[in-house]
Amino acid sequence: MSKIITRTVDAQAFDVLRRHGLPPVLARIYAARGIARVEQLETELVRLIPYHHIKNIGAMACILADAIANGKHLLIVADYDSDGATACAVGLRILRQFGAIVDYLVPNRFEYGYGLTPEIVALAYKTRQPDILITVDNGIASIDGVAAANALGMQVLVTDHHLPGDALPDAAAIINPNQPGCSFPSKSIAGVGVIFYLMMALRAELRLRGAFPDNRGPNLASFLDLVALGTVADVVRLDDNNRILVQQGLKRIRKGAACTGIQALLKITRRNYAQTSTYDLGFILGPRLNAAGRLDDMSLGIECLTTDDPAYAEHIARELDALNVQRREIESDMHESALSMLENRLSVENGKIQQAYSVCLFDQNWHQGVIGILASRIKEKYHRPTIIFAPGNAGEMKGSGRSIPGFHLRDALDLVSKRHPSLIVKFGGHAAAAGLTIHAGNFTQFCDAFEQIAQGLLTPADLTRVIETDGDLTESEINLELAQHLMRQVWGQGFPQPTFHARFCVENQRIVGGKHLKLKLKKFESDTTYDAILFFHNDLLPDVISAVYQLHLNEFNGRTTLQLMLERWLDLREEISGA
Repeated sequence: MSKIITRTVDAQAFDVLRRHGLPPVLARIYAARGIARVEQLETELVRLIPYHHIKNIGAMACILADAIANGKHLLIVADYDSDGATACAVGLRILRQFGAIVDYLVPNRFEYGYGLTPEIVALAYKTRQPDILITVDNGIASIDGVAAANALGMQVLVTDHHLPGDALPDAAAIINPNQPGCSFPSKSIAGVGVIFYLMMALRAELRLRGAFPDNRGPNLASFLDLVALGTVADVVRLDDNNRILVQQGLKRIRKGAACTGIQALLKITRRNYAQTSTYDLGFILGPRLNAAGRLDDMSLGIECLTTDDPAYAEHIARELDALNVQRREIESDMHESALSMLENRLSVENGKIQQAYSVCLFDQNWHQGVIGILASRIKEKYHRPTIIFAPGNAGEMKGSGRSIPGFHLRDALDLVSKRHPSLIVKFGGHAAAAGLTIHAGNFTQFCDAFEQIAQGLLTPADLTRVIETDGDLTESEINLELAQHLMRQVWGQGFPQPTFHARFCVENQRIVGGKHLKLKLKKFESDTTYDAILFFHNDLLPDVISAVYQLHLNEFNGRTTLQLMLERWLDLREEISGA
């Protein structure tokens, strides 16, 4: 069941934005996203939150500056997703420019699992023998791993953004805006943003020590393309600070100034670098990087982002693209079997689960690297907290979960763990996504325990999908100029792309490319018709629909025209309007 509502607009914020010259439609859009002052829309680097607000960042910068001066060997231990890969690339590139001796190690998720585990520490010590380990996008929960490193005489610097547990690791220093006592306001910063901030603090420390001939050092803004990619791909909330990082990164990509690897990925996916958007970062480049960590080894993605050789970068980009094709095929098979499983196990009518408050599924043949994507797909279809399991290490199952608004997934797993202390081996994550490990024999018990938590925390109303839009547009507002303005902005998690809602008569429709629906739509009580597209849909629509749409630019034969891109549609007889 779905309900379409119009976002609430703060009247005072709307008035403030109007007084500063914003057109009514833009004032409405931004006020509905928490913009109360026009300054929040400014994206110049001078508006970034200063690095000194991050707890322990000065101390960590001093440790690194001493290490560089003394020729110590540094080893970055990265996570195996896009955020981890971009964070690793930022750390490697900048530390090397600072004169550091630095290498990296990224755990193979199938052999070592997530984070700085004792096994990864042992591997690092045996193969690299570093003096200092630097975690990026992980480490805040690595209590045993840090203890193992300390026992072997290696210092550990933890840079992370995930929520901490009840105890912190005994590291030489920890920077994480979400750790207790940290006053940094942007709690949603990605792992790549944290390491970028550390590099700013380190550059400042090195300047004080006279390390740079020009007393300035490298221009760190040139690495913001990587920061933008990791931030968007990790689906963190795009608060004011994150939007500055992303907008500045996009600015450099659009100028053709991205690193060689990003340029190669744009080239092999046939994207115009001058028109790169957050969509390209999150849905085109990000999945190709993630495919390496899901199916193979994220070292491939890191190599792509750190090489300056265009031919080598393009070669790796093609490998990543091929892995992404393979990932999609695996995902499709898993999705089909999951839907079949749900039909057999749950009360499903017209594609809607009637009883269960949660979904937990396992199949012996599912691929551990793709379960997170499958969890997201099932969550989107049935609007339930979903955890998908696959075989893990001997006697264990690995789970990846995705949640819905109103259900904090990590906190829910914490409740399961407290009520059933032996049920979960380990877990971690955020409100919307989490990962866990359980013993293979505990699957049924876990499903029951998780369902009990879901029933206790959710109401039937929570299980109705709420589709928020920015209401309707007047005929004068539906124009190419507004579409072009919206396409230039940064949109994403917590700052959603503007969508609109209206009722249309379907004047004409035809299938194009064998899989898309091209339409002519006429708004109710209007004679104006609009070109529209519904991607990946090859069934004809009813004569009258209620549609959620975006303003979209259609480029064909050198011409740019306006078309409506339908996101969702409902038969008017089925629509439940909460507006």
